[in-house]
Amino acid sequence: MSVLTFGRVTCLQFQTNNILLPMPNSFSIRPKLLAAAIATLPMALAIPARAQQAPTDRDQKVQRIEVRGALDAYDPRRDDTAAKIVIRHEDIVKYGDTSVLDVLKRVPGVTVSGNGGRGGEVRMRGLGGGYTQILVNGEKAPPGFSLDTLAPDLIERIEVLRAASAEFSTQSIAGTINIVLKKTVKAGQRELKLGYTGSSEIKGPNANLQVADKAGRLAWAFTANVRREHYSRTVHNVEEHVDDAGVADGLRLGSLPESGRITLLNLSPRLIWNLENGDTLTSQTFVNINHFQNEVHTLVDTVLGPPPAYPDLDQTMSNDNKSLREELAWTRKFESGAKLDAKLTANVGRAYNAMYRSGAGSPGVPAMDEMIKSDATMRSLASTGKFTSASREGHALAFGWDGGYQAEDDARRDRDIFQPGVPLPGGDESYTAGVARLAVYGQDEWNVTKQWSVYLGARWEGIQTRVEGNTFATAHNRSTVFSPLFQTLYKLPNTKGDQLRFALTRTYRAPGLQSLIPHRFNSVNNNQTDPDSIGNPNLKPELALGVDAAWEHYWAEGALVSISASARDIDNNTRNQTVFDGSRWVSLPVNTGYARARGLEFETKFPLKAVLETATALDLRASLSRNWSSVDGIPGPNNRLLNQTPLSATLGADYKRGSFSAGGSFVFKNGGEVRLSANQLGYESVRRDLDLYTLWKFNPKMQVRVAGSNLLGQDYLNASSYTLAGAGTQRSRTIYPASPTLRATLEMNL
Repeated sequence: MSVLTFGRVTCLQFQTNNILLPMPNSFSIRPKLLAAAIATLPMALAIPARAQQAPTDRDQKVQRIEVRGALDAYDPRRDDTAAKIVIRHEDIVKYGDTSVLDVLKRVPGVTVSGNGGRGGEVRMRGLGGGYTQILVNGEKAPPGFSLDTLAPDLIERIEVLRAASAEFSTQSIAGTINIVLKKTVKAGQRELKLGYTGSSEIKGPNANLQVADKAGRLAWAFTANVRREHYSRTVHNVEEHVDDAGVADGLRLGSLPESGRITLLNLSPRLIWNLENGDTLTSQTFVNINHFQNEVHTLVDTVLGPPPAYPDLDQTMSNDNKSLREELAWTRKFESGAKLDAKLTANVGRAYNAMYRSGAGSPGVPAMDEMIKSDATMRSLASTGKFTSASREGHALAFGWDGGYQAEDDARRDRDIFQPGVPLPGGDESYTAGVARLAVYGQDEWNVTKQWSVYLGARWEGIQTRVEGNTFATAHNRSTVFSPLFQTLYKLPNTKGDQLRFALTRTYRAPGLQSLIPHRFNSVNNNQTDPDSIGNPNLKPELALGVDAAWEHYWAEGALVSISASARDIDNNTRNQTVFDGSRWVSLPVNTGYARARGLEFETKFPLKAVLETATALDLRASLSRNWSSVDGIPGPNNRLLNQTPLSATLGADYKRGSFSAGGSFVFKNGGEVRLSANQLGYESVRRDLDLYTLWKFNPKMQVRVAGSNLLGQDYLNASSYTLAGAGTQRSRTIYPASPTLRATLEMNL
């Protein structure tokens, strides 16, 4: 017997009949056990009994043989034609994060905006605002869903797709992030995690329970996650005004002490039936309940110029969200090798919001005692399916559909606390909205040769929106997009691991429902930098033609270098602009014309042993992204796409020795000035985030994880300005304090 290797497949060769037997990857063989196993094979393999020999003395001296094979050789990052990064569950929970947003900020090519509070925005290629598509189990996230309410422990993996594919919606100009909730079931799993988060601004406990088991053809699992946090901080704001000559004639210093609490509950039960005919039925439920309450006292000290309408204002806001998502999936495998995957998804949700405003007005301004309540409900039903054919060798031909209907209604009631029966100016507002969509697609992944594979796809998608309300005329919006897609992967011959990628895609961004509704939200101290907001029912979808190219080099196990470039030409670019409607300043989304986006990305990761002769288990990683863009309808300089991150970088390392593990991540995100319109400028500060973690395994059933985030204690800062000829420039700068945060988690297998 001898060991032979063919590419990535390793085999055992039996000398008698020259039989080759493939062996799985990392299969460990002890000589005595191997001899006993071979002794049972003569009839099955037609090997004469005399071919079986007892281990020799030489064999007895060999303690262990490692046979590397093909079962674990598949790597989606390296082998899939479509460019994809997959973050596994063990990497997702590594830092003990309580929000998936903290996980995503460390992913190469992905940045997360925010001010340290709720509602951070995920960006690929530096682009957010809907350019980056967020999916949950391959489908659009339900209405009202926020990523910062999703616990990382519920996630099986995160897929980052740089170029569009027909299977997922092509509303992915920058790319797609698909969050796959846990689907696999481990028999006898009983896991409990108890954690606590603390900083000078926020503190509170969190817990996670995972239970799973199997009984015959039925497998089940249940995951529960709860988090409760209290926070307190003081936000600072500076407002300035200068006249046309640049002379300061207004200065206000604002102090906004705020406090509140957050309570989050995620429940995810799963059932999997393996039927006798080979079919699989899966039920996956996701329940999300969260409560948010915030109290802020705004105090404005007017140093120069007139005071605001309400220099002393108390605001209390509460927000209650409840949502239920149910997925029923059916998988049918045919004798021909074909497969049908079909899924029905239902979502129901309710959001209740209440805000109380109370403040003494400036001279000539009446006092405010206002109560605003809104009650919104969301319902949706969707069906998706994919039929994969096995009729042609070397092809993965598939056809599918994706359709659904979403209904949403909202009623807002605005009253003076002392006159509860008298509507305030503008009256109560309510609306109902319906969104119908349908998509059909076809795709084929063709292995042309051993080194060359091609992906061809096409998707047609139509969306129709209807909104009617009591304060505006009924609005209709309809869009249809046909998206041809092409991707290819070529593995260079006569190289150890060099390969080239190329993609040509047609993608788009449809207007979100809230951006279409002419539903007005008023600011208290209305001005150019704190305007009201309203939707625009006349928005058109943005259409983009994209090109992606990459070179990848794999030189050792777990070692990668990648350099990629991308370009997007976008028509009907949409951005918010502020205008004066005759009485108040209002911000609304408008189509501004043609835009261009370009990007370069570098990424590398490798174990230290790939470059040095060492036994140290140290893994290193780094990435760098540079992005450019320009919008024709906006004068330069800095007329890039809204809030695009021009430069980002990550550095990271993971170390393991016995029962101890540790690691760290440094994330840099450049900010800078961006021109929103001919009159408006925005500014976002530079971010430097340092996160560290340690893990001690006391025994197979207990371990402790300690992690720290924002260890540099960097505050969040953003600014904006508005210039009006003849009236000067209004500037606003806000600082959100942030301090280092520590998390400790006790993890137990019960």
